[in-house]
Amino acid sequence: MKNFICALLIFFTGVTSFAQNQPHVQSGHFTLNGYVKDSLSGESIIGATVSVNGQPKSVASNQYGFYSITLNEGNYTLSVSHVSYLGKSITVELRSNQSFNFEIVPKTSAITDVIVYSKRRDGNVKNAQMGKIDLSMSQIKNIPAFLGEIDLLKAIQLLPGVRNAGEGNAGFYVRGGGPDQNLILLDDAVVYNTGHLFGFFSIFNSDAIKNVSLVKGGMPAQYGGRLSSVVDVAMKDGNINKLQIDGGIGLIASRFSIQGPLKKNKASFIISARRTYIDALAKPFIKKSSSFYGSGYFFYDLNAKVNYRFSEKDRLYLSGYFGRDVFDFNNSKRSFKTNIPWGNSTGTLRWNHVFNRRLFSNTTLLFNDYKFKFTAQQENFEIGLSSGIRDGSIKTDFDYYPLPNHKLKFGGLFTYHKFIPNVVTGRQDSIIFRPNNEGTKYAAEAALYIQDDWEIGEHLKINYGLRWSNFTQIGPYTKYTRDANGNKLDSFSYKNFKPVKNYGGLEPRITIRYSINNETSLKAAITRNLQYIHLVSNSGSTLPTDLWVPSTYIVKPQISWLYSAGLFKNFKDNTFETSLELYYKDMQNQVEYKEGYTPSLADPEEEFVFGKGWSYGTEILLNKIRGRFTGWVGYTLSWTWRKFTGLNGGEKYPTRFDRRHDLSVVANYDITKKWKLGAVFVYGTGNAITLPERFYIINGVLTQEYSNLNQYRMQSYHRMDLAATYTPVPRKKRKLSSYWVFSIYNVYSRLNPYFIYFDQTGSPVNGDLKVEARQVSLFPVLPAVTWNFKF
Repeated sequence: MKNFICALLIFFTGVTSFAQNQPHVQSGHFTLNGYVKDSLSGESIIGATVSVNGQPKSVASNQYGFYSITLNEGNYTLSVSHVSYLGKSITVELRSNQSFNFEIVPKTSAITDVIVYSKRRDGNVKNAQMGKIDLSMSQIKNIPAFLGEIDLLKAIQLLPGVRNAGEGNAGFYVRGGGPDQNLILLDDAVVYNTGHLFGFFSIFNSDAIKNVSLVKGGMPAQYGGRLSSVVDVAMKDGNINKLQIDGGIGLIASRFSIQGPLKKNKASFIISARRTYIDALAKPFIKKSSSFYGSGYFFYDLNAKVNYRFSEKDRLYLSGYFGRDVFDFNNSKRSFKTNIPWGNSTGTLRWNHVFNRRLFSNTTLLFNDYKFKFTAQQENFEIGLSSGIRDGSIKTDFDYYPLPNHKLKFGGLFTYHKFIPNVVTGRQDSIIFRPNNEGTKYAAEAALYIQDDWEIGEHLKINYGLRWSNFTQIGPYTKYTRDANGNKLDSFSYKNFKPVKNYGGLEPRITIRYSINNETSLKAAITRNLQYIHLVSNSGSTLPTDLWVPSTYIVKPQISWLYSAGLFKNFKDNTFETSLELYYKDMQNQVEYKEGYTPSLADPEEEFVFGKGWSYGTEILLNKIRGRFTGWVGYTLSWTWRKFTGLNGGEKYPTRFDRRHDLSVVANYDITKKWKLGAVFVYGTGNAITLPERFYIINGVLTQEYSNLNQYRMQSYHRMDLAATYTPVPRKKRKLSSYWVFSIYNVYSRLNPYFIYFDQTGSPVNGDLKVEARQVSLFPVLPAVTWNFKF
C-alpha cells in the first residue's frame, strides 16, 4: 500500500510538471479558456458546448464548468450553447492566450421542457460516447411523479436499457446487470443504499440537485468498480448572486432549501432539507390508550454545500448528505417495542486548481457511511442487530488539452473499506449477551486511469482509455480451515493491514465514432470492467438489510466485457434525436445464495455459489428536444441469463429482472404560459418467477415441489401517469413565485402484480383441501397535489 501511494505521488508529480512546462502547441496557436456559468445564480454549467462558428471545432465544459480551446492565430466568433439556456456569441481577436467566462441566461421555458439531451445539440451524433445521457432537474421535475415526489431514479427508469425493480420502486437494473452493478455517486461520494421507504423513494432531494448523468455503455476510464452503469449526481453549488429560498408541500413530504452568497462573487452556500410527516399527521388520531400508540415511520434528508473561490485558479467545495429512515413499532399489550433506523452519510471536500490554460485538476477527499440498526425489547429482554459499510477515499483527476484535437483525462484514487457484517447483541436484565459474530472485514482499493478524446479527422473520432485497478483484502482477519461439513478445524490470524488476498487487472475502454454526414454517425464500443465489492440479495431490489461483501480468498471479483454498436441520426436541425443500439454483455464470477439459504449469523460468503451471466439486446430511442411538444419514446428488446453449477441443476435460467419487452413513452405539452401537461406510459413483460408445480401431503403436511428457477412469468406490467402544472402569472412582479402540480399515478388503476402467494383452505383430513394462487397488487389510482414556491 505504501509503495502504491509513493508511486502515485511520483507519477502525478511528473505528469503535472511536464504539462505545466509545455510550450505552445505550435507557433501561431493560442488558447482561450474559462468557465461557463448561469448568469442568474452563478452556478457552473456542466456540458455546455463552446464552438467555433464555421468550423467543426468545439469543446464541452467539464463537471465544474471549465473549458479550454486551442486555435490558430486569427479572428473568430465563438458561441456557447446548452439546451436549457439561451445561446451567446462573442467575437475574439486571438493574438495571444486569453481567458473569458461565459455567462448565459436560462431559457424562460427551461423549467417546462421535458427533454433528454446530450452534451450538445448534435452530441447524439458527434460525440465519441455511447450510452450516456444527461438530465437536468428542470427536466425531471416535469415527469409525473409517484405521490408527487420528484425522483431522479424513477426518471432514469424511463430510458431504454434501464428497467425498474418493481411497482413504485426506485431501484433499477441496466442491461442485464444486478442492483449492485450500478455505481451511484453524489458529488463523487459512493451511495450504497439509494432508497427510502424500502425503495419506494430515492434519497435524492430534487431541490438540492443540479445535474444527473447516466452512463450505461462505453464507460469512460475515469469510472470503475461496477459492471453495468454509472449514475453521477451533482449537487447545486448555491446561488452566488442573491439569497434564494425554495420549497414545496406535498401529500407525504415537504421540502425547504435556502441558498445564497456568503461573500459576493467569492463564496456561496446551499442547505436543503426534506421530511415526511405521515407520522406527525397520524399521531393526534391515535389515542394514548391504544396499544399501538408511539408507532410510526418517517424519513428525512439533509443536503448542505459551501464553496469558496480563492482566485481564478483555486476554488474549494465542501458538501455533505445525511439521511435516515426511522421505523418504530410499539405494542403495549405485549410490552413489545422495536426501533429500526437506517441511512447514508456522505462528505466531500474538493479543491479545483488551474495549473495553466490547458491543465485543470480536481483533488477530492471522500467519506461515506451506510448503517442499519435493529433493536427490539420485550419486558426485560432486549436484542440488537447492526450492519453497514464505511469508506474513506482520496482521488485526483486532471483535464489536459495538449493539442487542438486531443483532450486527455487522467487520475487515480485510493479507498479504504470497512465492511460490518450482521452483529448481534442481547440483554436479559443485567446479563449481556455478545455471541461470537463473524468479524469485520477490511480492504484497500486503488486505481489509475488515462483516457484521450481524439478527433482524428472530420469523420473519425476515438475515445480510448486504460484503467488499472487493484483490490486487497487486509487484516485484521481470521481465516478458518473447515472440514467437509463446514466445521472449523484450524485458524490463521492476519494482523492490521497485512494482505490476505489480492486481485487486480487492466480495464481497457474504447469507443469509435464515424460520421457519415452532419446528421448521421456510426459508433462502436468495447469495455472491460472489474467489480470488487458485491451485494447479494434475495429480494428484487436493495433493502436496508442487504449486506455488501468484499472480494476475498473465497469471493472473486466480478468481470464483464461489454460490446455495443449503434446508428445515431438527427432530424430537422437536431430537433429530433434517434438512436439504435445493439449490445452483448458477458459476466463472470457472478454471486448468488445457495438453494435453501436462510439468513444467519454465519459469514454470508459461506452460503454463496458462483457462476456466469450474459445479456444481449436492442435499444431504440426517438427523442424530440425542442418545441412546445417534447418527449421521447424508448423501447428495449433484451434477454438476460445466468448459469450456476449449484443452481437449477446447472442449467441456464433467466434472471428475475429479465424483461423481454420494455416500452416507455414520455410526453410534455406547453398549452399556455400558465398550463402545461405531462404524461407517461410504460409497458413491460412480466417478471420471471419460480412457482410450485405440484403439492403433496406427507404425514398430514402439505409439501410443495417447485419449478425450475424463474420458469414462469407474472402478468405484464403497464401503467399511465398524468400531470398538469399550473403557474400563476401575476400582473405585477412579486418576490414570491409559485406553481401547483396536480398528478395522477396509474390513471386507469391497473392492478399490476407485485408478488404471488398460495392460499390454503380446507383440510386434507376432510378431503376438501384447496390451494389457490393469489396475486398481491400495491397501488391503484393515486392522485397527488404539490405546491412549490420560490422567493
